[in-house]
Amino acid sequence: MKLLIRNIARNITQADLTEMFEKFGTVQSCTLVMDKETGESKGFGFAELPKIGDAKAAIKLLNGKEFSGSKLRVKKADD
Repeated sequence: MKLLIRNIARNITQADLTEMFEKFGTVQSCTLVMDKETGESKGFGFAELPKIGDAKAAIKLLNGKEFSGSKLRVKKADD
């Protein structure tokens, strides 16, 4: 299941994001969207967890959680 993560603090790295989701199970992919001109984070990204149960647990526990000063918004990504 592909998840959309919004409101990511600008100081969070892709490695930080991956590590956060690995706590819930295998992470197939994790991408922090970067601005092509500045090279800085745009504040959102995607994580893909192959097991639906792991993805649902991540949504339940991370949506609304404060991480590095920002309240994350995590939901199933529209395909």
